[in-house]
Amino acid sequence: MDNPDNIRKPITRLKTQGQLINELGRIPPQAVDIEQVVLGAMMLEKNAVNDTIDILNQNSFYDPKHQFIYKAIHELFASTNPIDLVTVTSRLQKNGELEAAGGAAYIAGLTNRVASSAHIQHHARIISEKFIKRELIRVSSEIIRDAYDDTRDVFDLLNAAETDLFQIAENNMSKQVSSMQSVVREAIQEIEKAAQNTDGVSGVPTGFHALDKITSGWQRSDMIVLAARPGMGKTAFVLSMARNSAVDYNMGVAVFSLEMSSVQLVKRLIASESRLSAEKLRKGDLKEHEFQQLHSRITKLATAPIFIDDTPGISIFDFRAKCRRLKAQHNIDMIIIDYLQLMSAKDGKGGGNREQEISTISRSIKEIAKELNVPIIALSQLSRSVETRGGDKKPMLSDLRESGAIEQDADIVSFIYRPEYYNITQDDDGNSLHGIGEIIIAKHRNGALDSVQLRFVPEYARFENLHEVPELDIAGGSNNASMNSFNQDFNTYTIKSKMDEGEDSDIFDNNGADDNPF
Repeated sequence: MDNPDNIRKPITRLKTQGQLINELGRIPPQAVDIEQVVLGAMMLEKNAVNDTIDILNQNSFYDPKHQFIYKAIHELFASTNPIDLVTVTSRLQKNGELEAAGGAAYIAGLTNRVASSAHIQHHARIISEKFIKRELIRVSSEIIRDAYDDTRDVFDLLNAAETDLFQIAENNMSKQVSSMQSVVREAIQEIEKAAQNTDGVSGVPTGFHALDKITSGWQRSDMIVLAARPGMGKTAFVLSMARNSAVDYNMGVAVFSLEMSSVQLVKRLIASESRLSAEKLRKGDLKEHEFQQLHSRITKLATAPIFIDDTPGISIFDFRAKCRRLKAQHNIDMIIIDYLQLMSAKDGKGGGNREQEISTISRSIKEIAKELNVPIIALSQLSRSVETRGGDKKPMLSDLRESGAIEQDADIVSFIYRPEYYNITQDDDGNSLHGIGEIIIAKHRNGALDSVQLRFVPEYARFENLHEVPELDIAGGSNNASMNSFNQDFNTYTIKSKMDEGEDSDIFDNNGADDNPF
């Protein structure tokens, strides 16, 4: 991982709005007369405060006097004290801000300007819109100023510009309250849409049928935590899942790889898709038929809607910005993070208590999932307590590393468990556990707790459905190509028996007649 000191930090904005406006030499968007009417109404009618308090903030007001007056009103509202001309004047005097607010006579004059508070919300929105325009002017001016500075890194400029613009939107676009009627209608539409799916999958399918049966696919706006100890195959599982969703279902998948480079990740995908070992691919030790197998199998993978970002130690702020961009440009359906503990909460700087930082990251991931309406799968490390525990060493919720907030924020918490890793070769009924990978759903906010078994193929770093018939190479390029053959005339695949080899083969040798599958 890169040194944290080398990670880009956002550009510090030094100039105030007033300084920048003076540079432009123009009066910024403002509505001082409407500000006076709104403040006067808030001191006269209680409902006026309730109707506007979630629309405005102190900085929404252009006139500095009005900022002080609104601040006093907000403080009274927060402490559930009555709001009128007397209490507001008294609070300003107590704060030592009465003169800055224009004095008692000016404040009294505001109430005389109010004819009616019938349109108070509309007036408040005008003030808010003027403020947003001023903020856009401020940010744009800063971008122009910094763009002329040759000492600035251009990607830092882009990151700062995007962050500032999104911050304006985030601070000024509050969620509207929905009526029961509209929400019920939306819920019914989702139920009807789910009823049309014969497979019962209403979310993003993983391609693992037993898992999709339990979850109905990863549901949009859900945060799914997938945790395991090192060596269990976390990355292999999510890559197999990403491949299934993108290739088989044409779902857009974004993968944020904080541990491996994008090329390393794609090499693992190629090994899994081509069923050629990673070692062979790494050494380039491929026979002619294996090269054919490689090229024939990766065609679909090469055009799959998978987008990989391998920024090390990415901050939650950069992550949010990139996810928004991917959603806008490619309409992604699912986001994968590998893995959560490698993220930082604040612009590449660790700082503070690590548990608090992980809590901030976890909470932000859930917020992003909800905002973009996509499931986010976050890989997570488990504590070493799993290794020291006796018995079968199956992970538990208490093993989640560094923060209980991960469990609290997640809609689903699941674990990857491979008993073979701990030399457990049979289950209680004597069934072989060779090549078995178990997905344990330990928390499911909207469904059942259960576990499913998958097949893990370590040489290809691949997870498959347990009862799925392995794909056979029809181009004569499988690893067993020397033994197996595909007859294109009859559309049949012949898998030769081990009895065709060695001394036993003489028993069945009939002048080459065994070459004919019939």
